[in-house]
Amino acid sequence: MKDNDNLTIERPTFVTHLECAMEGDRYEADEIHNLSKAGKPLLVRYNLAGVKKALTKEALAERPADMWRYRELLPVRKVTDIVSLGEIMTPLIRLPKLAKKLGGGEIIVKDEGRLPTGSFKARGLVMAVSMGKALGIKHMAMPTNGNAGAALAAYATSCGIKTTIFCPADTPEVNVSEIELQGATVYRVNGLIDDCGKIVGEGKAKAGWFDTSTLKEPYRIEGKKTMGLELAEQLGWEVPDVIFYPTGGGTGLIGMWKAFAELEAIGFIGAKRPRMVAVQASGCAPIVRAFENGTEHAPRWEDAHTIASGIRVPQAVGDFLILRAVRESKGFAIAVPDEKISAALNEVAREEGLLLCPEGAATYAAYQQSLAEGRVTKNDRVMLFNCATGLKYPLPPVTRTLDRHQPIEYAKL
Repeated sequence: MKDNDNLTIERPTFVTHLECAMEGDRYEADEIHNLSKAGKPLLVRYNLAGVKKALTKEALAERPADMWRYRELLPVRKVTDIVSLGEIMTPLIRLPKLAKKLGGGEIIVKDEGRLPTGSFKARGLVMAVSMGKALGIKHMAMPTNGNAGAALAAYATSCGIKTTIFCPADTPEVNVSEIELQGATVYRVNGLIDDCGKIVGEGKAKAGWFDTSTLKEPYRIEGKKTMGLELAEQLGWEVPDVIFYPTGGGTGLIGMWKAFAELEAIGFIGAKRPRMVAVQASGCAPIVRAFENGTEHAPRWEDAHTIASGIRVPQAVGDFLILRAVRESKGFAIAVPDEKISAALNEVAREEGLLLCPEGAATYAAYQQSLAEGRVTKNDRVMLFNCATGLKYPLPPVTRTLDRHQPIEYAKL
């Protein structure tokens, strides 16, 4: 086995068509698409009976540990179209001290900050860009709160696709700088991410770019679903009892739900599903409000604000898909305030040595709250998603200093 076998060996492909997530009507594969005629996301469909015959657990285990190991369940047909910066299988990190402290079940963090560009956005964008390359797209544009724009810039630049990216004016400087440095043209916008999205949509005809916004193209879901494929494999083809997922646009939650269905269809897992929990911030919680109101769609959240900028999405195109996954799994949606997010980030870092991003910290805060309220039990094995490295975010200052000429009483240190 060579480290790049997944990127160089041709394997059978099984994509049959695309399907409107709302209406179910069919669209041709291998053609450029954005939303369906109904204005809803398109889902990639596969000949799963064919996948079942072609792929075994034993064959999978012999492949390099990266996200391209699941090629039979991915849309890119030819190795020449794969764009890669090294998408590793991200580790599962146990939090035994905090599990003992809370008196709950096993707490596991899937640390997506180990991926290229430091976030789980790499999964979705590497797939979107690879398919863009396959379909001959020359210019891609998107709105971003930071990490998605960085991933699009990096992958598109690596294969010669032009990118234009719009972000809210208060996007962290590190994100804006990395987007620009990695080859994109980036603009700050006086508004939120959905305002940026309107600019992308309006400019599609005039500038001739392809709209790569969340769920407005079919392939970011396919990249994000590899989180579900991976964690099932890492747990010995089992699934956790509960998944806490930081939810803005919700692509990963939707993708994992799709992954579990596909894994069952090919015989890799059984009928058990994790309870899917959509975690939002109290200052921007449209999915939580819709879940509690029993509606299928989530109207725009006005005056959205939170320190967890990655989940500051006032309105999600795939709102109904998020809510369906949550309800079908017998999960729930929960909002946590910024002060609890900050406290959670601090607690996990100081107790376990794991530096989460604010969105990842929100999942730990949500777990604490859910355990206290009895929404999860003390026997549940829970999976928290840390969606980016905490090093991309502002950290608290250290104020302790020493005068090098001053004697030190070491016994007091």
